[in-house]
Amino acid sequence: MQYSVSLIAEGDREITLEEVVALADAVAIHGGIASGAGTFGYGAQILIEAPNSDIAVDMSLEIFENAVKTAGLPLWPVLKAETTTEDEEWESIFQEAENDLGAQEQ
Repeated sequence: MQYSVSLIAEGDREITLEEVVALADAVAIHGGIASGAGTFGYGAQILIEAPNSDIAVDMSLEIFENAVKTAGLPLWPVLKAETTTEDEEWESIFQEAENDLGAQEQ
C-alpha cells in the first residue's frame, strides 16, 4: 500500500528558503515536498510503498534523515510523523464536499 508520510523536525534557528529548496530537491526522488522556510523547523511529505503504517514511518525516517544530511540541514529531532493512504485522502475530500454541500443547503 502507498502511504504519504509527513515528518516535522524542530530546532533552534530559523530555516532559510534556500535550505527548504535543498531539502525539497533531496526528497523529490521519493515524490516528496518540503516546507519550513522562515520557521524554526523543517518538514517533508514523502510517498512510501509499505505493508503498514508503522513500516512506512520507519522507512520515511531513514529517507528523511538522509535528505536532511544531503540538504546540509542540522539533524533536529522529528517531533511528528503522520501517515495517510490515498483512500483516506479521498474519503477526507468526499467528506469535506458533503459538509460543504450540507452547509449550502441550510
